[in-house]
Amino acid sequence: MTQVHVMDHPLIIHKLSLMRDKCTGAKEFREAVSEISSLLCYEACSDLPMKEVEIETPVAHSRVNIISGRKIALVAILRSGIGMVEGALQLIPNAKVGHIGLYRDPKTMQPVEYYCKLPTDAAHSEVLLFDTMMATGNTVNAAIQSLKNHDVTNIKVLTILASQNAVDTILAENPDVQIYCGAIDEEVNEDGYIVPGMGDAGNRMYGTK
Repeated sequence: MTQVHVMDHPLIIHKLSLMRDKCTGAKEFREAVSEISSLLCYEACSDLPMKEVEIETPVAHSRVNIISGRKIALVAILRSGIGMVEGALQLIPNAKVGHIGLYRDPKTMQPVEYYCKLPTDAAHSEVLLFDTMMATGNTVNAAIQSLKNHDVTNIKVLTILASQNAVDTILAENPDVQIYCGAIDEEVNEDGYIVPGMGDAGNRMYGTK
């Protein structure tokens, strides 16, 4: 099974290019986050199981296929992941939503969890984990471990932009997850930013510094 899915759709490539542009404002940046997230969610849900049911159209009886009832939970890594969840909810409005808050300890540089609120049935759901950018992969790995501590076993990571190092780091610790991303950049600079990247996604999304 392919573990890493890099999107090559022209709409995603175009919208990601707008996000990379430093002249793109917060409103347009948020809109692009939401739109790309919907497209990533569309791809990540392509393997959902189906079942055949009988319905009645305005013309005749028909047998059609619907999703067979697998529960889906959307989990945002705070804070930029929130904007991605909003886009995914446009496709799956009935999905339950959870949040995981993490910050980086200034001494150890390791992620520390300060908040975790998951749907009560997360362990029995397919969880889509959202983080706008993955530079080192450490934050996402910590979030994955938090999910696994709550007995979640079916996890897909959705991100708009990742570094190759982050992808490698995540799969080295969590080879059972799948990653869906808009693009992969090769470098991370000494300040921890993806190069060429798009800057700090959270700051650009909300107009903060």
